Amino acid sequence: MTMLFGKTILITGVASGIGARTAELAGQLGADVIGVDMREPAEHQGSFVKADISSKAGVDDLVARLPQRIDALCNVAGLSGNTGAVPTISVNFYGLRTLSEALAPRLSEGGAIVNVASIAGFGWRANLNRAASMVGIEGFPDVARVLADHDVKNEEGYPVSKELLLLWTFRAAHQELFKSRGIRVNAVSPGPVETPILKQFRTVLGDARVDSDISRVGRAGTSGDIAPVVLFLCSDGSRWINGANVPVDGGLEASINAEVLGF
Repeated sequence: MTMLFGKTILITGVASGIGARTAELAGQLGADVIGVDMREPAEHQGSFVKADISSKAGVDDLVARLPQRIDALCNVAGLSGNTGAVPTISVNFYGLRTLSEALAPRLSEGGAIVNVASIAGFGWRANLNRAASMVGIEGFPDVARVLADHDVKNEEGYPVSKELLLLWTFRAAHQELFKSRGIRVNAVSPGPVETPILKQFRTVLGDARVDSDISRVGRAGTSGDIAPVVLFLCSDGSRWINGANVPVDGGLEASINAEVLGF
């Protein structure tokens, strides 16, 4: 992917897992990497900015410390849900959306935003009315009130956050803020991935759910399976891909679709 050479790519969640591997690979492919996380990794590509995007103030502070020109934004940061729905949805959706909108004027024309969603967001269609209502709330709201108003249970934080992120991806691809400058907005949806957060997913989703998903496709994914797809969507090679959700799950979504739809 020489089409990344010389591009400035901002990657959130670089301290571990998919974010760390995406940053490492982007650097190897010649990109100028700016890594963001709440904790500084032992090793990192390019520059690093410590930040907490769980509030508007945190996002504003981060944006103030970033350069005026960025070619791509990889929204990889995310909580597993083990800390409850409010912080999870604050970071996984409202924080990432606020960051994306704040950086839109700095993204180069024809730039890219890539949201790392999840197979856990598969239910967005079934929960469309709730998701659309929550995505329709502008700015960075009082998340606790939003969750109470929409009857989101504490244990639903992670899947709901990914449903919102997916629905917003589809909307943002045609939002004037991005569309007017040719900025593409896409999502990547991994299945279970062997990262430090997988143990937390087992606690939140249960071993049976995680093991069932893994057994459908033969193994869990790795960060190395996901990062190249994220970076392809940052590259000029994906210039005609916009508003797409790319499952990178070994066929898990296809298997679920076949079962649910009966084909």
